[in-house]
Amino acid sequence: MDFSASALAIIGCAFLLAGAVKGVLGMGLPTVAMAILSLVMPVAQAASVLVIPSLVTNAWQFAASPHRRRVLKRFGWMMAAICLGTFLGITLLTGSSKAASATLGIVLALYGASGLAALHFTVSPRQEPWLSPLIGLVTGVLTGATGVFVIPAVPYLASLDLDKDALIQTLGLSFTVSTMALGVGLLYTGHFQASVGTVSLLALAPALAGMFAGQRLRALLRPEVFRRWFFVALVAVGVFMAARALA
Repeated sequence: MDFSASALAIIGCAFLLAGAVKGVLGMGLPTVAMAILSLVMPVAQAASVLVIPSLVTNAWQFAASPHRRRVLKRFGWMMAAICLGTFLGITLLTGSSKAASATLGIVLALYGASGLAALHFTVSPRQEPWLSPLIGLVTGVLTGATGVFVIPAVPYLASLDLDKDALIQTLGLSFTVSTMALGVGLLYTGHFQASVGTVSLLALAPALAGMFAGQRLRALLRPEVFRRWFFVALVAVGVFMAARALA
């Protein structure tokens, strides 16, 4: 895959913005990057560029928090199901570009709408052993199909009895495993080639710079207002993508 100078500039700006969002909210880098990049390139190519920045930033988030062994033990089956689902869904991402774009648009719009609605539900300890792998499987299929791994994992994990630090660490683990599974799937299907890997590695610099800037901006912004407009933007981009792909 060849990348023009304009494409590289768009990639750099996309990851700078995506990193800033993650710096402010603690999440959102893959979602923002995919939302922007998939407007100017095939979804499979955008997902391939995403792999290294997403893997490094989310693995860092998971490794920097305590209780890693406890989180791995509690959510091990969910992580395994994410891997299985990703391999099942990868054919949609690497197959029809229109279908992948439409699915990505729908997922972005649904995620944005759920965030705006501030939906909250509670999962009992009796439900968690069978529900976690099911949520992981669905998340994996959508990861493989769209390159985005927030639905339904994020709302589900937010419904559990996790304190703030544990939730952030568990999200970091989920995003790390999802990115690794996505990368393996793209490598297996021949989409994660050397040229894409180089661009993905280069995209790590603006992603980290954006994260640093976002962390500094966090003290100056009202996170709840920023979050609201973040979800509004996702709904708008998602609807536009789905409508364009289905037209």
